Amino acid sequence: MRDMTRLVWDLPLRVFHWVLAASVLACWGTARLGFGWMQWHMRLGECVMGLLIFRILWGLTGPKHARFSSFLKGPAAVLRYARGLSGSGDAVRSVGHNPLGGLMVILMLFLIAVQVGTGLFATDDITWSGPYNAVVSTAASNRLTSLHQLNFDFIWVAMGLHVAAVLYYALVKKQNLALAMLTGRKPAEAVPHEQAITSSELWKAAILIAASWAAVYWVLRAAPAESANLF
Repeated sequence: MRDMTRLVWDLPLRVFHWVLAASVLACWGTARLGFGWMQWHMRLGECVMGLLIFRILWGLTGPKHARFSSFLKGPAAVLRYARGLSGSGDAVRSVGHNPLGGLMVILMLFLIAVQVGTGLFATDDITWSGPYNAVVSTAASNRLTSLHQLNFDFIWVAMGLHVAAVLYYALVKKQNLALAMLTGRKPAEAVPHEQAITSSELWKAAILIAASWAAVYWVLRAAPAESANLF
């Protein structure tokens, strides 16, 4: 029987997507739960840092549709896609991330990078401080802590837009993006043969995962000894 689907999303990218979503939500939850959960908040922050580094590396070297070069488009392409989406222009089909989805990927990675970066310097003024809190002034630490707290509001907005887009595609465009990110596969009629990927390149992913966690380890080891971790 002929396969009616084709592989678009590689396994490492799919695992990254769902683990990052769970980790970010868990970071928020442990921060809300307060002092007794800050050790878990710290560990989850380290996990998010590693995931962020991996996604950047994977976006440069991974399979076709995971690469930034495959979905980062100029303003004209984004506008053309948006017009087609609203019905005021020609519809543009995308195998991987569409131009608007590509912008959302970059926005989310940027917001998470801000969250991780500010967490390195944040403090609760009681017990917990980021590993690099000691290298900045109290005033700078307070500003970075405030930004660390405020930035999650922007992350919530971005996550809300992402969920709304997934629902729009499911209900209006009849495209199940969530299922595709689970299985990695899309209907064959939507994926030209030459656009499908043939491998998840797991060997490369293993190397980059090791490199990402080595980078996290180095960042934490290089921190002043008198600071503790807080993300």
